Amino acid sequence: MSELKKQTEFKLYKRDSVFFDQNTAPVNIDYAREVNDVAILPLGAIEQHGPHCPNGLDSFNAICLAKKVAEKSGATVLPCPMYGGHPYMHMGMPATIALNYETNMALIHDIIAGASNVGYNKFILLVAHGQDSSFIPAVHKLGMEGYFTVASTWYDFLGDNKDVLSDYMWHADEAETSMALSLYGDLVHMDLAIDGGGTTLVDGKWKKAPGEMSHPFQFYHFDGTFALMEKDDLDYGVIGNPTKASKEKGDALVEKVVEGYSAFIKDLLEKHPVGVNPLGFRNPLGFNGFNGGAYPTFDKDHDAKGRPLYYNK
Repeated sequence: MSELKKQTEFKLYKRDSVFFDQNTAPVNIDYAREVNDVAILPLGAIEQHGPHCPNGLDSFNAICLAKKVAEKSGATVLPCPMYGGHPYMHMGMPATIALNYETNMALIHDIIAGASNVGYNKFILLVAHGQDSSFIPAVHKLGMEGYFTVASTWYDFLGDNKDVLSDYMWHADEAETSMALSLYGDLVHMDLAIDGGGTTLVDGKWKKAPGEMSHPFQFYHFDGTFALMEKDDLDYGVIGNPTKASKEKGDALVEKVVEGYSAFIKDLLEKHPVGVNPLGFRNPLGFNGFNGGAYPTFDKDHDAKGRPLYYNK
C-alpha cells in the first residue's frame, strides 16, 4: 500500500480556506484538532425578498458573515444548507421554499453530529433568517446529546436598536437590504425597492421587534401569531422600508456583527481550549437519553459532576 502523503503548502495558515468544503479531509481534521475546534454553521433560507433583493438573501448574508468571522477568529465555516425553517406567516408565499420544522431540526442536528467527527467541539449557528421555531429546539436537542452549540440571529445578537438603522429589523427592509448592498451589491436592484406593508394584530408596544432592546411587558416577535399570512397581507413581499437602505449602513452592521461573534469565539477558546468540549464529554459518547439511561462518562477535563477542571469560574 502506498504511503499517505501529507499536504505541506497552504494558502492560509495550516489550511487552504476558511470554508470546510474547500479543504481536504486531512487538513480539516488536523486543523480542528490542533489549531481551532470552533465550527460555524451559517443558516438562512430560500425566500422571496421583494422585487429588489435575491431569493437567497438570508443564506447569502449568513455565509458572507460567517466567512468574515472565520477570517478574524480562525473558526471554520461549514457548508450552508441554503433552505431553512420559517415562521407560520411565511407559509404559502410564492418564491419561498420552506422546510417544515421537523425537517429543519433534523437537518441542523445531523450536520452538527456529523461535523463533530472531524474534531470540532464548539458549534455556532450564525442565523440570518427568522427560524427560531426550529433552530432553538435543535440546539437543546444537541445539548442533550453532548454537543456544545450556541445559536442566534445576527440581528438579535447585535441588537442595533436603531443605532445604525432608522428602524428595527423586519423583512426585505432597510436592515437586510443594507447588508446585501455591503456584501453583494451587484445582486440588489435599488431602483425597484418599494416601501412595504404588513398588518400587526397587536399594538407594537407589546411586541419586541427583531434587533430591538427589550423593555418590560413585551413578547418577542415570534412568541405568538401576531401577523397575518404574508401571502394574503403583502402586496410586494416587503415589511419595512428598503428605500432607506445604503451600503454605508450595511458596512457598519457587518463590522459590528463580525466584531461581536469574533470576540465571543476568542473568549470561548480562552475558557475552553482547543480539544475540549465545554459540556464535559466527547462527541458523540453513548448518550442514552432520559428513558432510564445513564449520563455519559465525563472526560479527563471535567470532574465527576461535569465541572471544568481547566479554569476557575
